Amino acid sequence: MPSDFLEFAEPEADRAQSGNKTGWKLAVIDDDEAVHEGTRFALRHFAIHGYGLELIGAHSAAQGFELLKANPDTAVVLLDVVMETEDAGLKLAKAIREELKNELIRIILRTGQPGQAPERQVVVDYDINDYKAKTELTADKLFTTLTAAFRSYDHLKRLDDTRIGLEMIVGASASLFDDRSLKTLAQGVLIQISALLEIETDGILIMREACGASPLVLAGLGKFETDGENGIDRSELFAKAAAAGRPVRSDGLVCLFVKTGSGAEILVALATEDDLTETQASLVSVFSAKLAIAFDNARLYDELRLANEELEERVARRTRELASANERLEAQGALLKRVNAFKNEILGTIAHDLKNPIAVILGRSEMLTNLNESLDEPLRERFAKQVGHIRASAERMTRIVDMSIADALADALDISVERRPVDLAAIAATTAELSRTLAERKEQRLAVSTEGPLAVEGDPDRLAEAIDNLVSNALKYTPLGGEIRVEAARLDGKARVTVADSGPGLNSQDTARLFGRFQRLSAQPTAGESSTGLGLSIVSKIVELHQGEIVVEEKGPLGGASFSILIPLLETR
Repeated sequence: MPSDFLEFAEPEADRAQSGNKTGWKLAVIDDDEAVHEGTRFALRHFAIHGYGLELIGAHSAAQGFELLKANPDTAVVLLDVVMETEDAGLKLAKAIREELKNELIRIILRTGQPGQAPERQVVVDYDINDYKAKTELTADKLFTTLTAAFRSYDHLKRLDDTRIGLEMIVGASASLFDDRSLKTLAQGVLIQISALLEIETDGILIMREACGASPLVLAGLGKFETDGENGIDRSELFAKAAAAGRPVRSDGLVCLFVKTGSGAEILVALATEDDLTETQASLVSVFSAKLAIAFDNARLYDELRLANEELEERVARRTRELASANERLEAQGALLKRVNAFKNEILGTIAHDLKNPIAVILGRSEMLTNLNESLDEPLRERFAKQVGHIRASAERMTRIVDMSIADALADALDISVERRPVDLAAIAATTAELSRTLAERKEQRLAVSTEGPLAVEGDPDRLAEAIDNLVSNALKYTPLGGEIRVEAARLDGKARVTVADSGPGLNSQDTARLFGRFQRLSAQPTAGESSTGLGLSIVSKIVELHQGEIVVEEKGPLGGASFSILIPLLETR
């Protein structure tokens, strides 16, 4: 050792205990025992920030590795380069960083042979903090070097503690925001703060809804868990903590005050002898912001839960009411179906039973008309007049029966068709010819053109009824002397039957309600014919049952309306 490293012994009074608390841990790793003794002697009065030294030592790199492994809180290590090997100290420095993962400890290399480990190369290749030759490390230099190293360690330790604390806050925030009960949340807060400050302590969490309200204890740890408030004055603690605006000590308690966004006030009191460090106070401040949000979240959740329960009860009550109403509607619907079926059955029966007698009356009226030719002139006029009354009444009765049949058909929910192969062109031609006499009475021209045969699968009676309704409408709305054209042809794999007229056509309002039941068109029949408003709705239903479609033109080829029925051809299926 150099002579300027040694100091003479001081008087006993000067060597009295300074009263500094042990805090900084210094490791001396050197194979020379004299270095250990000299370092211990030179630093016997060393203190920084009120804390003295705790020296630990090892005489080889291997012993040093185990020493630092067992003491991870070592702040500074004075490390010799040459020990059991020429680079033992360098290898240990690398092991401290890479194997022990200790980034905080400050490593100061000391060597008696600088040439063997050049300073520049060592600083570049190894993560060390200082490099000193033993010849230059006098007592004063050693004091200065260690003071700088301990301060550096203290700063890094605070930063690391803050990092760890922030990670804990992030993790704690996630769990706190999952809590839905205020009491559960309060218990979790006390546990998290104790962990954050790394202290095992008693604590209590108190909340009041607003300033001046009666405080309520939500949770307690330790003595506060079993003995409630344990004699503390809640109102006084709230007043002191709120006035301080930061963690404050009162009656042996460190108190933390938090005010939430909704106006509630929270007080956390911890029974600890030590004041919070600057780092702890900073972490608690960050945690407090999260704490306020968490409590508001829990309070809002409670309100939402109560609102949901009330809403669920209202929904359940309304559901029961709707279920009861639906049952009544279903019962009424079933009754209406039975009534409607009975009505349709009655209408069908009446229509069937009346049509034959009416046909007979019409036939006899024709016979009476022929017989009238053989009567004398005075009786002929009177006889013809009475026969005319009979014919008019019979025709009116026929219309009423037809209306009854149409009404029954439109109301029936179970209309069925008997499918079989038929020629739609032949059906269209035959049906149109049946209306030729009516067309001639109105001096109308009825042209029928077919490209047959058009083989489709369907019910011939229903298809004839649909075509007849379209032709009857055309005759009804075409003026005297007008023209009606019925065509049947192929179009894109379908059989098309078109009925066009030279009447007034349709407007947009007619098109919108064309196929509704009991819907009358804007135009009026040209010869005073009656209209039930059911014909087109029946046509629509029949075409739908045959998987077909209806195409409507407001102004067709003859200037009036045009209706086309399209039914798939058999050969295209």
